[in-house]
Amino acid sequence: MSSRGGGALAIVLHTHMPYVEGFGTWPFGEEWLWEAIAGSYLPLLDVLEGGARVTISLTPVLCDQLEAPSLRERLERFLSVVRRETHERDAAGLRAAGELALAQEIELSWADYERALERLRVIDGDILGALAPHATWTSSATHAILPLLASDAGVREQLHSGIASHRRRMGAGWRGGLWLPECAHEPRLETIMREEGVAASCVELTARFGLGAPEHLHPIATESGVTLFPVDRQTMSLVWSAEGYPAGGLYRDYHHHTIHHHNPWNNAGDPYERARAKELAGKHAGDFVTRTIERLRDAEGAPGLVVCALDTELLGHWWYEGIDWLRSVIEESQRQGLELVTLDDALERFEAAPCPGQDSWQASSWGQDGDLSTWSGTAVAELAFATRRAELELLAAGPGAGLPAVRELLALQSSDWAFMVSREIAAPYAVERFEGHLAAFREALANGEYGDLESLRNLATDAGRAAFLSPA
Repeated sequence: MSSRGGGALAIVLHTHMPYVEGFGTWPFGEEWLWEAIAGSYLPLLDVLEGGARVTISLTPVLCDQLEAPSLRERLERFLSVVRRETHERDAAGLRAAGELALAQEIELSWADYERALERLRVIDGDILGALAPHATWTSSATHAILPLLASDAGVREQLHSGIASHRRRMGAGWRGGLWLPECAHEPRLETIMREEGVAASCVELTARFGLGAPEHLHPIATESGVTLFPVDRQTMSLVWSAEGYPAGGLYRDYHHHTIHHHNPWNNAGDPYERARAKELAGKHAGDFVTRTIERLRDAEGAPGLVVCALDTELLGHWWYEGIDWLRSVIEESQRQGLELVTLDDALERFEAAPCPGQDSWQASSWGQDGDLSTWSGTAVAELAFATRRAELELLAAGPGAGLPAVRELLALQSSDWAFMVSREIAAPYAVERFEGHLAAFREALANGEYGDLESLRNLATDAGRAAFLSPA
């Protein structure tokens, strides 16, 4: 079974965290970032440095945090002191309760943090510098849902400052790949995207074409010149769905945890066994490659391209065995003859063709129901309207508004606050953050150039050079 000459697979890892650095600790706040670094980003480096042909997007707002002053010191303390102590406490409690197998797994899981700490020291604490050679795609400044912004100026500010920060950090090698936050797309964005140098992006069109349709296997040419890569939900669902691979009984259960949020159980409720879980990850990798090759046979006309896009944090953090699975997918692809390509290479190799009726396309996303309701529905309507109102107020204020107001607006526009409220994930924290940025925005707008920049920490330092502060 082979796909050589008959299509390829592009694995896209979208790497993003809301700006939590310096905004709270336990149970909600910057420890989310520390866990993502330890569980996903540092282990992923081993795979990337082995030459994996994977497309990595880093959001500017994540890079802002990885560049933040004193981040290394606080992260090292979390890994070497906080997590060591919590593992010791939980292991002792389980041993006292006679749960020896669970206690032993807790002790083994501490070694993951030790390895992360050692990896951090090997790269001299420069996580962003280690990821940078592999991060070929960027995103908007603060992961805003671009179709929900109130003005073209707002879209331009998000794109311009995000792309500027990527170029400053990663050098001149950017080839125009932009991850649309939440794959949220509508045709009106494309002209601005192209003017800002965007050559390609990913879109979710399952609601338009239907699950498994051949249209998902071919890039789309637009009048603006931006190429759209449809993500293939049929393939992604093998991993990212309630019935996907991570639900396997032998895998570590993320949701069943000890007092200090360690996870010594598997999804079946038994003590976790690492060797058996790793073996299952290998089997699931083989199944994934086989099914991807079969999926490519659905392509009509030109050779097909399966785009499997996943949140990077799914691998290693949410799905503990996810990094092992990815490594095995790369090995299995070579064994079974499935070609892996990056989207930058696919942009040159796969011919994009126009798709009829693009002008009439409604806004789409990879959120629930394929629309924007996760970020604009009844549960979060007040957040959505308040954000749009703030954007229009900033536009009305003109260039004299000042950089602090622009940066607070960008913080307000993050998709994460509405997502957490809609999905009831740490919703009180999301509301607190939203209301805090809204209040700070109003104060900054009133004070003009003399607003408070310190409260924003390292957020969106490349902002304000495109739309809101430019003379009309």
